[in-house]
Amino acid sequence: MHKIRHIAISSQDPAKSAEFYKKTFGWREVSRGGPDRANPHGVILSDGSINITILKFQTDQINKGLDYEGFHHMGVVVDDVAAFAQKLEAQGTPLIVGEDQIPPGAQYEIKYQGPDDIVFDITDVAWPGSVK
Repeated sequence: MHKIRHIAISSQDPAKSAEFYKKTFGWREVSRGGPDRANPHGVILSDGSINITILKFQTDQINKGLDYEGFHHMGVVVDDVAAFAQKLEAQGTPLIVGEDQIPPGAQYEIKYQGPDDIVFDITDVAWPGSVK
């Protein structure tokens, strides 16, 4: 059974949202991204097992607009990305972001769209703050 190891939340104010989750649930901050630590583009949190990334998206990956806030996508660590991608393609699962579209320096993950408009990543590299 493959485990969820990453949840992405879209927010207009990642720092404010991260403070809420840290205070409420005791999650620890792993890192912040962007040119300004006080106003980051993203904050990575962890509950010790799962990476929870709160992002102010710069591109609309899920066709909900850049002002969308809420659950964005989840990520699953798989043993063999190529084999799993073949399985998804055989099922007719739409590819949203392929390997050739991963920005330099970004987490290695390929995005697909599942039922109910839910987007998910597959990777063989655990996200920061998550367990494999």
